[in-house]
Amino acid sequence: MAAPADYWDESDLKALVAGGLVNEDVMQKIWDISRIPLPFSDLVGTDTCDNSYSEWVQDALATPNIANKAISGADVAAPYDSATSNGKRVGNNCQNSIKTVAVSERAQNVSVVGGADEYARQLMLRQQELRRDVEAIALTPQASVVDTGNAVAGQSGGFDAWVTTNSSIGATGALGGFNTGTKLVVAPTNGTKRALAFDAHLRAVIESVYNNNGDITVAMSVAAVVKRLNTYMLSTAGLQYAASPVANISGEVPTAQVQQAYINVMRTDFGITLTIMPNRLQQLYTTAASLFLIDPTKVALAYLKNYSTKPLAKLGLSDRSEISVDWTLKVYQEKAHGVIRDIDPTLAVV
Repeated sequence: MAAPADYWDESDLKALVAGGLVNEDVMQKIWDISRIPLPFSDLVGTDTCDNSYSEWVQDALATPNIANKAISGADVAAPYDSATSNGKRVGNNCQNSIKTVAVSERAQNVSVVGGADEYARQLMLRQQELRRDVEAIALTPQASVVDTGNAVAGQSGGFDAWVTTNSSIGATGALGGFNTGTKLVVAPTNGTKRALAFDAHLRAVIESVYNNNGDITVAMSVAAVVKRLNTYMLSTAGLQYAASPVANISGEVPTAQVQQAYINVMRTDFGITLTIMPNRLQQLYTTAASLFLIDPTKVALAYLKNYSTKPLAKLGLSDRSEISVDWTLKVYQEKAHGVIRDIDPTLAVV
């Protein structure tokens, strides 16, 4: 039955000029789903820098000499083995990454949804964004750049630019790596996009890492690549390499059986256990993706100045702060890692 026309209803209250008289029903909490983990930053080590250009030495043992024999009582003669192990001196440039916060005094004094101090809330959000920026930048194929202190900002060479020895790239592509002449990390040239191949790409690069004495433990890529890798491993073609999934008994009554539609651990040909780790912060480059094979003990994020917040000069009726970090990526030994570049994340793994 329709309500009588002379009732003074909620709709009449809402219809009054300038917003009506009904209080809005707003939950006093702000829901933020962007505070996601930092897989790479949490995985690798932490180091320090004493200069805006930080250097270290990469070295390796000589290849086994199967002709190593000597006559009993023989004297030592040149060439001496010690002369063959000089190592390789490499380095990376530091990069300043910043976020700024500017909040008016009025915004800090009014009652806001969530009830928190708005200046403090904005500082917290920008700090989280800055850490996410560093995570994403560290995985890019960007080259290193020297800071001129004037028009050119310093730039850290990304992980995707460092790794060259154990790699697979698309046709027409070229590897980057550290240039001992310029002392800069060179960005790779993007190749033709292709589907990730389980045997020709993934298993081949894993074999190359193993032969170069690497001990990788993590395979990391964007969500689309990890999804398609899982689809392949659970397919008829992929299951030839896998143990058959079994029911996951939870102990409930009646017992619950959970469908296993995700493989997160892979045992390689050489007994190495790889954790397959998606990274929502890893970025595409010209719609292509990379799959990284990482030894966390051979790479670190290093800080000339760790994350810090400094108040800026007050201007009028607002408060301002700058959050900054001066950092670089140290790939202690690039031969310890692997990369498969130029993957089309829309194509099924073959």
